[in-house]
This record gives sequence, C-alpha cells and structure tokens, in this order.
Amino acid sequence: MTKKDFARGFWHIFRSYWTSKEKRFAGGLLAVVILLNFAMVYLVVLINRWYNEFYNALQNYDAALFWPLIGKFTFLALLHIVIAVYAIYLQQLLQIRWRTFLTGRYMDDWLGDEAYYRLQVMKTDMDNPEQRIQDDINQFVGLTLGLLIGVLKQFTTLAAFAVVLWNLSGVLEVPFNGETYHIYGYMLWFSLLYSGVGTWLAHLVGRKLIRLNYDQQRYEADFRYAMTRVRENGESIAFYRGEAAEHTGFIAHFKNVVKNFRGLMKQTKYLNFYANFYGQIAIIAPLILAAPRYFSGAMHLGGLMQTITAFARVQDALSYFVTVYDTVAQLIAVTHRLLGFTGHLEEVRALTPAVARRDGERPELVFAGIHVALPDGRELLSPCSLVLPPGQRLLVTGASGCGKSTLLRAIAGIWPFGGGDLLAPAGSQILFLPQRPYLPLGTLRRAICYPLADENAVDSATLEDILRRVDLAALIPRLDDIDDWSRILSLGEQQRIAFARILVVRPDWVFLDEATSALDEPREEALYQLLHETLPQTGFVSVGHRQTLFARHDKELHMEGGNAVLRDIIPA
Repeated sequence: MTKKDFARGFWHIFRSYWTSKEKRFAGGLLAVVILLNFAMVYLVVLINRWYNEFYNALQNYDAALFWPLIGKFTFLALLHIVIAVYAIYLQQLLQIRWRTFLTGRYMDDWLGDEAYYRLQVMKTDMDNPEQRIQDDINQFVGLTLGLLIGVLKQFTTLAAFAVVLWNLSGVLEVPFNGETYHIYGYMLWFSLLYSGVGTWLAHLVGRKLIRLNYDQQRYEADFRYAMTRVRENGESIAFYRGEAAEHTGFIAHFKNVVKNFRGLMKQTKYLNFYANFYGQIAIIAPLILAAPRYFSGAMHLGGLMQTITAFARVQDALSYFVTVYDTVAQLIAVTHRLLGFTGHLEEVRALTPAVARRDGERPELVFAGIHVALPDGRELLSPCSLVLPPGQRLLVTGASGCGKSTLLRAIAGIWPFGGGDLLAPAGSQILFLPQRPYLPLGTLRRAICYPLADENAVDSATLEDILRRVDLAALIPRLDDIDDWSRILSLGEQQRIAFARILVVRPDWVFLDEATSALDEPREEALYQLLHETLPQTGFVSVGHRQTLFARHDKELHMEGGNAVLRDIIPA
C-alpha cells in the first residue's frame, strides 16, 4: 500500500463519523474540548507569568507579596484542575460515541451480505475480524482523537510560549572575527533547532516500531484465537486426548508472540535511551543559555525561572512527535489493519450470489439453470432445472464430496461461484437447516426461536407444546435459563431444536443438510412424520446418505460426475 493510498484510506475512515448524522453534535463536542484545551494553555501562560512575580518577590525578600501570590496560584491551579478534568471527560464522551458509530458501521458491513461467511469461503489472509471490530476500532478512535487534541494543544502552546520566550531571550551578542553579532530571540531559535533535529533522530530510531506493533497485534490475536478454539471444541479434544497436541500449538503461537515482543523491547530500549537523553539535555540547556544574561544582571531570578519554564514548554511542543512516536506507530499499524479489513470486506461483498432469488408467478419453487462451481473454477454441478411443488419432498443424494452441501449453499444465496435462478412465490419463506445447528448465547427460548429477532414472538405455551412434540419436554422448565446451549445439549438434541425451529417459523420450504445425522432412525422417522402431519403444504429438500430417508421423500436428485438426475422414489 502506497503512502497516498494509506492517507486516502485513513481519511475515509476518519471522515465517516464527522459527515454522519451525528456531525453537528460531534463537531460541537469537539469544539468544546478544543476550547477547554486552549483555556488550559492560557492558564499555563498565566502561571508562567506568576513564576516571574513570585521568584522576584523571593529574591527581593518582599514578604507582603508572598501570600497574595500564593492565593493567586491556588486560584489558577484549581481552575486548571477543573478545566482539565472536564476536558478529559468530554473527550472520552466523544471517543465512545465515535467508537459506537464505527463499530455499528463495521458490524453492518461484516454481517451484511454474509460477508463474515464469504471471508471464510475465499480463504483470504484476513485474520481475526472480531479483533478488528472490538479492539482496532477502539484503538483507532482513541489514538486519533488523542493525537488530534494533542497536536492542537501543543501548537497553541508553541504559539503562546514562543512569544514569551522571544521576549525573555533578549539579544545575544556573539563576538566573531573582530565584529559583534546580535542574535535576537536566540533561545527560541535554539529551541527550534534542538527540537527539529530531535524529531528527525527519533524517527530514525523508532521507525521499526510500526511494523513490530502491527505484527504483535496479529500474533497476540492468533494466540488468543487458538485458545478460544479449545474452549469451543473442548469435548472433541478431550475424546481425542489431544491436550499434548494443543499444548504444542499454543507454544508455537506463543513463541511468535515472545519473539516479536523481544524485537519490540529492543527497539523501545533504543527509543527510550534516546528520549531520556534528549529530555535530560533539555533540562540543562536553557540554564546554560540564560546564564550570561542572569549573571550580567540583565535578568532577575524570576525572569530566569520564567525563561526556563517557557523554554521547556516550547521544547515540549516542538518535541511532541518525539514523545508520541510510539503512539503514531500504533495508530499507523491499527489503520493498516482496519484498511485491510475494509478491503477484504469490499472484495467479498462485491461477489454476487451464484443463484439469484427472484419472485416467481407460479406457486412452485423453480430451479432454473442452477450450476455450482468451486472458487478455482472447477464445476461441481452442470446447469440443472427442476420444479418443486408445495408439499413435495426431495432427497438429494450422491457420493461424499460431490457437492450436495455446496448446492444448498448456492440455493441459499451464500455461495458466490456458479449461476442460475431460484424462482419462489412472492412473500414465501425458505428455511435452511445445517448439519450442526447454531445455538446463540442466551436463553433456551432464544435458541429455539432463532433466527427470529424477537425471542418473545412465540408465546410460552406454544413453545412448550413444540418441545413436547420433538421429544424435548425435559427442557421446558429451562426455557428462560441463560447458558451456552451448544455446550450443554448433545448434537442429537441440538438437531431436535432445529426441527422445533421449523415448527416455530412454519416456512413454505425447508432445506435440510444432513439435519438428522445424529439421530437414531426411529426418531428421525418420527420427526419427518411430525413435519408432514403439521406442515403438509411445506416442501422439503433433504441432503443425506441414509437409506431410511428414501421412505420419507417423493423424489430423488442424484448427483454424480457433475450431473444431477431427477427420479421418482418407488415405495418399498
């Protein structure tokens, strides 16, 4: 990615919030935060003047001014504290609102058009999208806002104290080659030169931190994801006694974390050596520069202390990049990750579904010229057309790996490789049941009603009756229990939950991808019979290998060698 592309991408992410419907509130809040920071700079200028008055009073042994000046400082300090607290509080308020907006936007892009699924299908180098949304957006907002406010504050500080330092510096007389040269505002010029060279050297020392920070986030996320996989698949790993293999995998991921972190330590050490050396020199430099005027009597003690403070403020403002270089490196790394995420989302969202669903004029479900391919272009199914009347039951068969499940993905509109049309009556509803049902976190009621957004859309009496009919009456008392139901329920129970969803949604057609693979044959037969009796007008398309499924279906679509043959099922 070129610097121009990076800058354009950063600006695109940045401006999205400031041009949204919240732009007026966000702009007003940002303006208040900036004004509060300007007010803090003004108070620091007043305190800097106070140094001159206070130390001159001490030098002159003027006891009458001591307590009034202490009172003046107390007032200025308290006012500064109040403004500083509210500046941070309002900045955090702006930060969380900005983060909320970006999180919602990226969440919509990730979930919209099945992009989350297509990222897996395309097998992109996009790692840990959940980290991009949860962590990287938070860092992007926090770092960007902090740097924006910091730059404005330091620029104001520089403008204010440059004038102070210019006035305090006076004229430095430098004799050279028989002549005397006068340098006006010499301390300001030295401060500019010192900070400019310091910033350039900081970039040379710390530039490797950008890539190291990027890699550290990636390695940490990979390590965390590997452990998450163990939690999600704990039972399978326990059956395999796979603890040693998992431990080996953890160590491999953690070695990457440690190796990269050691690189971070090394570069941070060099940067800290430089930053501390740079900071210590900045303490003694103004004393050395102001000493000639002080010892000549042209400057009093108060002026000396005010000059030292003003020099420090100017030097801090000019050296802001030195002190926040690591922050800038983190922001660049975070932005690269977000831009990568955005690029992959745009790439997969540009893919159109292989099978386009359209409203048909007929009451049947019509498959028109549907064909399915793999990402590399190899064809799994040549163009196939058929008509599925309401209530008809179709069994899709074929050898393992011939593309039966992929055909269902294409029909569902989540597979982007292939083509054809699915013509369905306007307003008709189609439900797909994968082999392993997804059970969301939350109550059992929510798991049964999924994918309905409102878990209370179906009353308790109806849900209880449905659970009895799918032989899960034992779960009725736990309808409102919150738990990880995919961990608690066996695969067979989860598949019965999926059949309960059919009775909840009552779709016009159902596609079942080996949805009874974990059930015994009598229970499988009972569930199909239940659906036939309860939803006689609902059409079924089942993918499976069991011979017992033939008795529950009217027709067979057999896939072999890239072709599909439709034939009637003759009752035994």
